[in-house]
Amino acid sequence: MWEEFKKFALKGNVLDLAVAVVIGAAFGKIVSSLVTDIIMPLVGILTGGIDLKGLSFAYGDAVVKYGVFLQSVVDFFIIAFSIFMVVKLVNRFKRKEPVKVEVVETPAPAPEVALLTEIRDLLRTDKQGQKDN
Repeated sequence: MWEEFKKFALKGNVLDLAVAVVIGAAFGKIVSSLVTDIIMPLVGILTGGIDLKGLSFAYGDAVVKYGVFLQSVVDFFIIAFSIFMVVKLVNRFKRKEPVKVEVVETPAPAPEVALLTEIRDLLRTDKQGQKDN
């Protein structure tokens, strides 16, 4: 059982996934800090310090905090846009691989088609020669 577990745990896909999760968590912290510490204060300045989290209404004993939801939606769009810009920046600096151009030769026409094409071309040159005379 231990050998089977080692084979499973040390497969390339599992290790790649583990590395991706760790890097993703670290990147998530960076993006969260970017949004919380840099972008949201700037958005607050531009919107006059509006805090959506405080928006709510009460109906009986229930309090519906729709402002928290709206703030989460705004945060999502800002985070998504930030990640989009980072990916776009990384792709710009990535080495561009040369485009492989595959040359496809057209098959030779059937002998009948080649013969008909030759006859057509001969008739064209013959007609053009008659017009010039």
